[in-house]
Amino acid sequence: MVDRLANSEANSKRINVVEGCFGAAGQPLAIPGRVLIGEGVLTKLCRKKPKARQFFLFNDILVYGNIVIQKKKYNKQHIIPLENVTIDSIEDEGDLRNGWLIKTPTKSFAVYAATATEKSEWMNHISKCVSDLLEKSGKAPNSEHAAVWVPDSEATVCMRCQKIKFTPVSRRHHCRKCGFVVCGPCSEKKFLLPSQSSKPVRVCEFCYDQLSSGQLSATLPPRSDSYKFPMNNVSDDDDDDDSSD
Repeated sequence: MVDRLANSEANSKRINVVEGCFGAAGQPLAIPGRVLIGEGVLTKLCRKKPKARQFFLFNDILVYGNIVIQKKKYNKQHIIPLENVTIDSIEDEGDLRNGWLIKTPTKSFAVYAATATEKSEWMNHISKCVSDLLEKSGKAPNSEHAAVWVPDSEATVCMRCQKIKFTPVSRRHHCRKCGFVVCGPCSEKKFLLPSQSSKPVRVCEFCYDQLSSGQLSATLPPRSDSYKFPMNNVSDDDDDDDSSD
């Protein structure tokens, strides 16, 4: 089905419309063999609060952006190669339901659909696209992913020293390795995490010591959701400021 659509006029028009919605600031999306599978609005858990984002699923990439004018204009385009994606379902808890994690080596975050049916369709389509890509390339499924950031609201004190309370002066920071919310003194060090950045990034004291001693890999996540924060609050950095601490 996807192969038949790849060179169809209807598919080309749909992709051109998506490109037009992102405008000159967006990356070109039309390449030979690319097919637009589906699109829709999902609620994405950002660092500070949940936000509606427009998502477009292609047979090889996942694209999302901020909604400026629905169906007409989007900005802050993000492109995720599906070959690097793994997904995990999130149990319903609280107000946010029908969610799943989208995990990649550079960034991991949670999204929520409006209904259970919509969630199932999204997850099935993403899984099928990833499976088809890996089958064609002969590559193994991705085994590494960036930590999902603990939301700001889940930490009133540093999650490492358990002493410093967060205030407008004592700011929250995030360790890029474990995703914990930490204070400045507990996150003064930086370490090179190649999958996330070409430059050393902020890490907490604990992760720095583990990484420096070789007890922790610079490419694999340091924990397997060992910190049990409420799943309806799993988050990543805020799209409005991807460089935020």
